[in-house]
Amino acid sequence: MGPIWIGIDDTDSPRGGCTTWTLTELLDEARVCGVDLIGEPRLVRLNPNVPWKTRGNAALAARFGVGRGRRRRVGEVGDLPVWSFDRAAPLAPRERSRWIDRAWARVLRSSREDPGTDPVLVASERSLGADLYWNAVREVVDPEVVLARLERDGATVRMRGDPRAAVGAAAAIGWPGIRRTWELITYRTPGRLGSQREVDARSVRAAEARHPDLFLCDDPRTRRLLVAPHTPCPILFGLRGTRPEAPLAARREVRSEPVDRWVLFRTNQGTGDHLTPRRATELSDYLSAVVTGSVAGPPEVARGGHVRFEIIDRAQAPLTCVAFEPTKTLPAVARSLRPGDELRVWGSHGRERTLRLEGIEILRLAPRTGARRPPRCPTCGISASSLGRARGYRCSRCRRSWPPEAAVLPSASPEFPRGVYHPTPSARRHLAPLGPRR
Repeated sequence: MGPIWIGIDDTDSPRGGCTTWTLTELLDEARVCGVDLIGEPRLVRLNPNVPWKTRGNAALAARFGVGRGRRRRVGEVGDLPVWSFDRAAPLAPRERSRWIDRAWARVLRSSREDPGTDPVLVASERSLGADLYWNAVREVVDPEVVLARLERDGATVRMRGDPRAAVGAAAAIGWPGIRRTWELITYRTPGRLGSQREVDARSVRAAEARHPDLFLCDDPRTRRLLVAPHTPCPILFGLRGTRPEAPLAARREVRSEPVDRWVLFRTNQGTGDHLTPRRATELSDYLSAVVTGSVAGPPEVARGGHVRFEIIDRAQAPLTCVAFEPTKTLPAVARSLRPGDELRVWGSHGRERTLRLEGIEILRLAPRTGARRPPRCPTCGISASSLGRARGYRCSRCRRSWPPEAAVLPSASPEFPRGVYHPTPSARRHLAPLGPRR
């Protein structure tokens, strides 16, 4: 027997709680039980389009055993450091069973009792298949199919209520973790829950400037701080980075109310893993996609500033795209489009049969033209004067003349050149890719 994976999901509700906080409780329980954390704890976002998603639509996982080799600090819970070990010795069968029981009891104690909160714990000695992750982040998954798969794989499943969260718990274990970012999450002291969070915005912006590997800390357009949630959960602030060193260093530089605990998570945020290339005809409810095509007609501006336009994909199938006003950048880009422009767009497909845009890449622009202007006299270097409608032009100095056809039809510079355009930071999804999405 080897180290054991624990995956959990659905311990929170719109009224409070947080599954990441529940994972910190498991780290505390592991210390009491003499069990060590192996590798980094995982925060894995799932398909952002499903209507039954939890508040942040994230599942958590961590691996436990008897630590061996090098260790490093990845958190602090209960005023004690959380150590992560590179390698592990296996847990004995009795220890394994005891740890699963203790972990499930801690999950139940830290879960909300609200309707619709149905916690699940999945325990497995194997990492489970990566297909469990890819299906959960890109498709709509039947929980009964996942439960049957877990039973065949010898995993242990504990649940209270609806089993749907087993999909997320299994996916968090199965996540390959190759494309990844990190988020360091700090938590509030229990006595401050329900009060207004105190996080100094100036210190966050200064930390982001000092550590370029941080991302989505602040929205310069709206001046909105993005590290602190606006929900009644125990999170104080979270710092996201493309390397783990950046949030670890920046944590000490952010001024805030007292921090009760903190943990560094490896995540799939910013990876675009929910997106996959599809044809327009392959889209169905609750899926995300990357579609390449050409603009079919002039964009239409709807009430509220939303912009709608149609593209024809490479299989000659039409697809209606919508750039919503809160994304700020995308409606401006959409308004500038012209028929014939070639694009790569990505976003989510809902019941309204449109692609709700999360990004636009302009691949090629159709020719733009401006108003005709008089020709320039090659001898005098000045623009000729018009002689009247359809009568041509004449130089006012040397008196040379030109027919109407000599008018110059210049190319107009596009408002938005070729390139990738993302929503304003405050409108971006957790999974939205940080760069171009192919």
